Amino acid sequence: MWTAPERFFPCAAAVTQPSYGIGFYSPAGFTTDPAAIVRAVSRLEAAGHRVVVDATVASRWQRFSAPDDERLAAIARMASDPNVDIAIAVRGGYGWSRLLDRIDFGAVAAAGKWWLGHSDFTAFQLPALAHEGMVTFAGPMAAYDFGAEAPSAFTSKHCWGLLAGDQYTVDCKLDGPGPFHTEGILWGGNLAMLSHLVGTAHFPDIDGGILFIEDTGEHPYRIERMLYQLHFAGVLERQRAVLLGDFSGFELGANDNGYDIAAMIEHARSRFGVPVFTGLPFGHCRDKLTLPVGGLCRLTVHEGVSRLTFSRYKI
Repeated sequence: MWTAPERFFPCAAAVTQPSYGIGFYSPAGFTTDPAAIVRAVSRLEAAGHRVVVDATVASRWQRFSAPDDERLAAIARMASDPNVDIAIAVRGGYGWSRLLDRIDFGAVAAAGKWWLGHSDFTAFQLPALAHEGMVTFAGPMAAYDFGAEAPSAFTSKHCWGLLAGDQYTVDCKLDGPGPFHTEGILWGGNLAMLSHLVGTAHFPDIDGGILFIEDTGEHPYRIERMLYQLHFAGVLERQRAVLLGDFSGFELGANDNGYDIAAMIEHARSRFGVPVFTGLPFGHCRDKLTLPVGGLCRLTVHEGVSRLTFSRYKI
């Protein structure tokens, strides 16, 4: 059971970023490591933030944090609480899909909060974009990232750096065609959630966008199969670029017979008619960027340097 830690009060010199009211809530899976929540609260408060911890963070029901009605209420509490500027999901797992037809996306958008997470959180981000044009943030979560025993300085730097500004630029090592320059709406997230929502009212209709994807525990042939679903649905050919993040958490078997991630990517580049880049630091990995889903992204590749510039993501 999660218990509140002693409050940490930072000295003025430790605060190098804006102070936010942060809400932790569990909209999907239950908290698997209560100590991670204690660490996350302590670190964020030490950095000058104010943390509100929802009751769902400490509860468990079946494979979820709480029954659907209670998790739906937690989302409403995050949206309505005047002490919360940024709602950060504790973890992913599974659960958002059960709530999508019951969420008042208009009310959530009108609340003017920032929503942050990844993995199953994609199943909220894409409908929020589809229904209300909401910009949400694909990035760190409370337990896995902020509450890690050894948190990533890279993840923290890029999260708070992007949220603090009206525009944010990062250089990274992307492998793909070059020289290359394009810009468009940035969208995407977990590939399983993307393919799961295709053909529904919760899937955004994006032309000329920059699509980013990641996943964990999916074999290369399954990743390819989901890409084919996006291809046959006419999604991939309408994008200006596809950025591949982290794909890990699987073991190849004898039946793969040399068919690995590299072979899958080579096939995707030859088949889907859209520039495909690999190496985006995002996904179920320690070092990840924070990406504004629904914001504008400019991608420039020149002389081996890849630059991403994000804008139009502030409420």
